[in-house]
Amino acid sequence: MNIGLIGGTGPEGRGLAMQLALAGHTVIIGSRDEGRAIETARELAATCGSEQVAGNFSGGTNISAAAQCEVAFLTVPYSGMLATLHSIGRQLRGKICVNTVAPLEFVSGQVRGIAPPTGSAAEEAEREVPEARWVAAFHTVPARGLLRPGSRLNTDALVCSNDEEALKTVIGLADEMQGIRGVNAGMLENARYLEGATALLININRIYGAHGSMKIVGI
Repeated sequence: MNIGLIGGTGPEGRGLAMQLALAGHTVIIGSRDEGRAIETARELAATCGSEQVAGNFSGGTNISAAAQCEVAFLTVPYSGMLATLHSIGRQLRGKICVNTVAPLEFVSGQVRGIAPPTGSAAEEAEREVPEARWVAAFHTVPARGLLRPGSRLNTDALVCSNDEEALKTVIGLADEMQGIRGVNAGMLENARYLEGATALLININRIYGAHGSMKIVGI
């Protein structure tokens, strides 16, 4: 599967690209700066630990990544999300789009969630590009763990969507990653809880100096 990482040069985009490439998918790192995307792809290829996997990485603009991919992962900061979607919306029509964006603000050393008018960043993205098949996922999976080939995170990726087929596809992608289980978290409106949990986890990890994640037990 060809997978595009929109805004993929940051920690979350790099980590997801690493895991998806290790699972055998072709990943296209996207960025506003094509040179930066190409360099990120080269860095990931050099650290993946396998010549075969290294060939799964490439880089380009956000527009080219969106145009070439079958599934797009949106990993941009919330402040730039709508502008990015405005520039690539045509290329995303009909495609599964995974929104990993968490609206956050930093106040006096604390991380706080921002409540978008629509309820969540995922629903805001759906309003901006309604022709895409929107999924919200991976908000509580630590980027640092994703970047380490061979590591097993022992965590869950909570996935929500109004599109059942798209939801199953993204759960399947999560299950292919090392130490990650995809969990059905219901309809897209539940994305607001996933996005809010990101702020909670960041604050807990700051207190304990840890890199904890989320695991649902009993299912």
